[in-house]
Amino acid sequence: MEEKKFVTFKKEELGVKEYIKRELGKGKISSVSIEYTPVGEKIIVATSKPGLVIGRRGEKIDELTRVLKKMFKLDNPHIEIKEILDPSLDAQLVADEIALLLERKGSLQFKVIAYKTLEMIMKSGALGAEIVLSGKLPSERARSWRFAQGYLKKTGDPAKVVDRAMAQAITLPGVTGIKVSILPPNAHIHDKIVIDDALRKRLALYEPASEKKEEPKKTKTRRKKSE
Repeated sequence: MEEKKFVTFKKEELGVKEYIKRELGKGKISSVSIEYTPVGEKIIVATSKPGLVIGRRGEKIDELTRVLKKMFKLDNPHIEIKEILDPSLDAQLVADEIALLLERKGSLQFKVIAYKTLEMIMKSGALGAEIVLSGKLPSERARSWRFAQGYLKKTGDPAKVVDRAMAQAITLPGVTGIKVSILPPNAHIHDKIVIDDALRKRLALYEPASEKKEEPKKTKTRRKKSE
């Protein structure tokens, strides 16, 4: 019984998150997290456009709070806005932006969209990024296209610091899957080697003394006088 209650509770929580993302609009919300306090439910919405999410004088927030109380039977929901300062380093916002561009401009320009997005991510200071597009992009047969640049961990503990997200774009040929992975600038990489002046000085201490090799003397050959 406890397992069924837990599954039902998580399904309701997922329904609240999906409803908030759908109502506030695609490409505006990065993540929605719920914290349960004695006072009520604290819903934290991470977004790069807090003004559009809040609305004029908080109209959207008030309306969303009323719907959450009525539809999902929440006791006292309190919505808190967390602003994302650099949306180019947020994987979910980047994935949603690619999906919107594919839906707006068409799937034929997927390479231009992917390369421009990758360039924007790296200019923001990311250590590495990867974009994977899957679907019927240039032809009728579905396949995957990978665009990557920089340093990106795939396995092990360092891979946990990589920000990953997925999105879907509904185009004329069909549904296109989008996967975005970003290694943020402040990520701590354990096996990263930085070659600087301090490391060069340390390496110079272990170098053996260079011995000058004597060059072989050139022997002069006398030409024989022709008789």
